[in-house]
This record gives sequence, C-alpha cells and structure tokens, in this order.
Amino acid sequence: MQSYLVTVAAALAAAAVALVLVEVVHRLTRRLGRRSLLMTELTEHAHRAFQVAATVVGVQLAVRFTTLYAVGSPWRQFVLHTLGLAMIAAIAWLVASLLVVAEDTALARFRVDVPNNRHARRVRTQVVLLRRLTIAVIVILAVGVMLMTFPAVRGVGAGVLTSAGVVGVVAALAAQSLLGNVFAGLQLAFSDAVRLDDVVVVEGEWGRIEELTLSYVVVQIWDDRRLILPTSYFTSKPFQNWTRTEAAVLGTAEFDLDWAIPVQAMREELRRLCEGTDLWDGRVCVLQVTDATGGMVKVRALVSAADAGSLWDLRCLVRENLVTWVRDHRPTALPRLRAEVGDATGPLPWQVVQPRRAARRASDTEAPDDARVFGGSDDGDARSEVFVGREEHAEARR
Repeated sequence: MQSYLVTVAAALAAAAVALVLVEVVHRLTRRLGRRSLLMTELTEHAHRAFQVAATVVGVQLAVRFTTLYAVGSPWRQFVLHTLGLAMIAAIAWLVASLLVVAEDTALARFRVDVPNNRHARRVRTQVVLLRRLTIAVIVILAVGVMLMTFPAVRGVGAGVLTSAGVVGVVAALAAQSLLGNVFAGLQLAFSDAVRLDDVVVVEGEWGRIEELTLSYVVVQIWDDRRLILPTSYFTSKPFQNWTRTEAAVLGTAEFDLDWAIPVQAMREELRRLCEGTDLWDGRVCVLQVTDATGGMVKVRALVSAADAGSLWDLRCLVRENLVTWVRDHRPTALPRLRAEVGDATGPLPWQVVQPRRAARRASDTEAPDDARVFGGSDDGDARSEVFVGREEHAEARR
C-alpha cells in the first residue's frame, strides 16, 4: 500500500512541477511576445497543448520509475500503456499547434486589406489548404502509432500487408469521388486558378470565394446566400474569375435606341457622370455604337472600377442616369418601330418610284422573258452559248 501511495504522490508531484514549469515558460513567452509576433502566437495557440504534453510526460516518467517493484504486473502495464497513448495524442496536438503557429506567423506577413492583395490571397489560400492537410496527416499518423502499441494489431500486420493490394483497389474505387476532390483542392491551391476572396461567376451566380477546403468550396453570393460546390467543379468546368490578375475590372451598360440618338452628346454625358462619382477609378470611360440592325442602334458604355463591388454599383448608376437623360433630353431617341402606310407613289422622300421596264409582248407559243434562264434576253442567250455552244444555240433558234 505504501508503494502505491508513493507512486500516486510522485505522479501528482510530477504533474505539479510540469504545470509550474509550463506556466513560467508561458509568462516569459508572453513578455517577450510584446516584441515578437512568433512569441505571441505561441502563447495563444500552443499553451494548452504544451501543458497537456508536459503533464502527461511527467506523470509517465514518475509512474515508470516508482513502480519498479511491480515490473511485469498487469496493472503496471495497463497504466503505462494508457499513459503512452495519452502522450502520443498530446504530442500530436502539440505538433499541430506549432504548425498552426508557424502558418499564422507566415500569413501575418501578407495583408489582404489592401487594394492590390492578389499575392496575399494566393499565399493565404495555399497556407489554409496546407494547414488542413497537415492536421489531417498528423491525426492519421497519431492514430496509426496508437494502434501499433497494441500487440494484437501488430500481430495482424503481416496479413494486412498481404491483402493491401486488394484493399487498396477497393478503397480507391469506393473513395474515387473523395480522392478526386482532395487532389482538385491541392491543384486549386497551387495552380492559382482560384483563391480566397476571389470574385467569381459560377452556375450563373456572382459571388466571392468565402471558404476553400480540400473537398468543397463555399461561394458567398451577392445576396448573402451560400453556394457550396465540390472542388472538382473548378477543375472540370469553366467559370469566370474577375480578380485573378487584379481587382480592377471593366463592365458594360448597353442600350437599344433609335437612330436619332446623338452619340457624341451621350458620350459627353457619360464622361460627366463618371467624373462626378467616386465609384469610377479613372481608367476607362468609353461609349460606342456596337450594332445598327433591326431598326435600332445598340450603344455600349464601357466603364472601369477598382473592384467588382464598385463596378456593379457603377454600372447600375450609369444605366439609371443615361436612361433618365435620354428620356428627359432626347425623347426622340427612345426605341420605336416604324411602319410605312401606302404605296410607292407617295410624296415622301423614301417612297422612291422604281422605273418600269417596257414589257415585250410574247406570242402564244413563246415563253415570256422572265420565265427563261437560257434565252429570251441578251444575258440569257449568253448563258445558253456557254452551256450548249454557239452552233447548237444557232440551230436551236432556227
């Protein structure tokens, strides 16, 4: 009994010493963290994991060295095995925390709250996906090591290896879609096709990449809905990325107007409108007639903005103001349909009277000129000579 009490006391003392040492290190790190970002991240993310790992290691050492009198007893093996499993889990937690600290420290160097944040968003996307991947790998390795501590699992290791080929094929077929999404997520992270906070158009919806994981992508649509798509979607189907190279984008506003529209006056109104709003970034302000068919002309206003959100508001502003300007100042240029009533003998300028050709009276057996292709007129005779020859054509006429 006294030996057991010594073991319990030693374990408690080891846990207390470990907690005191960790607290001292934590306070020193916090004080140094006022000048170091790395130290600040360590105090915030790795403190709890360090506490647990140090406590488990101290307790295990205390139990191991104070139970030498019970070497080979089942209860000692059970306690040490349990503490070993706890130590593996605690160390895995600590390693994952240190990786998170390193990743957060790296991300702090790249600001995403600046206008030109393309490189920062690219690094952020890659780091976030790598964080998820590394944590998943650490968990899998920790579970594997914990299982290998059981003698029964080690005993069936040979059988597992012999059937690994068949199991691998079955697992690959069963998880084909999942593995495809995982590889697609890694491809997105390093191909720079899409990044966090990119403005995209997918499935006819305009939105922003809110979350990007190894298996799915969350798109925040402009009306605060969420569109969740598998990562393989972005590697197998086309989509629009408005901010892949830079945040500044171009947009159009199109109008179908009558031919009476004064294009130059409308162009000057567009310029005045763009110069009077802070939504325009000063790069592009162009108005052109892009089509003139179907009784109307298509006028396109091309404008630019610093980002996609400002461009949307600017396009709406241009559309509203130019519609109001045409209605109030150029009402004759509103879209309308024209219809001509009467025949071609009217006095209006576009009602031109076509000259009439004197009709040649044909005999009862002769086909009229407009019923012939070969013959009946000079050009018809010429076509006949080309196809049948001059002599045959002369004989046919006789």
